[in-house]
Amino acid sequence: MNFKKGFTLIELLVVVAIIGILASVVLASLNTARSKGADAAIKSNLANARAQAELFYDVAGNTYLNVCGAAAVGGVKSINGSVAAANTAGGFGQPLNITAGTAGAWNVATCHDSAGAWAAEAPLKASVVGTPAMYCVDSTGASKQEAAALGASIYVCS
Repeated sequence: MNFKKGFTLIELLVVVAIIGILASVVLASLNTARSKGADAAIKSNLANARAQAELFYDVAGNTYLNVCGAAAVGGVKSINGSVAAANTAGGFGQPLNITAGTAGAWNVATCHDSAGAWAAEAPLKASVVGTPAMYCVDSTGASKQEAAALGASIYVCS
């Protein structure tokens, strides 16, 4: 009797199917981790914006006016860069909405300022898949997730 050593076709197909199932589970987990990482970057950028806004407030003569603008005051940059970085971290290519008096959209980073207050928000990565989610920070120290974008001329997170 001459028996050949090796695997049958069925055995090989079963092994390939098991490897395929395990790979799909790992890839699904990886996408969730990427989304959570992007959300952490968004929150970090907006937390940096709060610290930058306080420096701006001191240098600008105790006013938040133009803290959302692109210009620096007394060598201190506005929070525009941090808000833009939060928008980019979420993978959103839309431009920023930094015009006071304009309501934001769920997929656009928004910043509003006045002499006495400011608020900035950016879409979280989870917004793409499910319910819109925005992360908002403001001059009162609030940092929270919201279901909708800031309304026109809103200077605090709701």
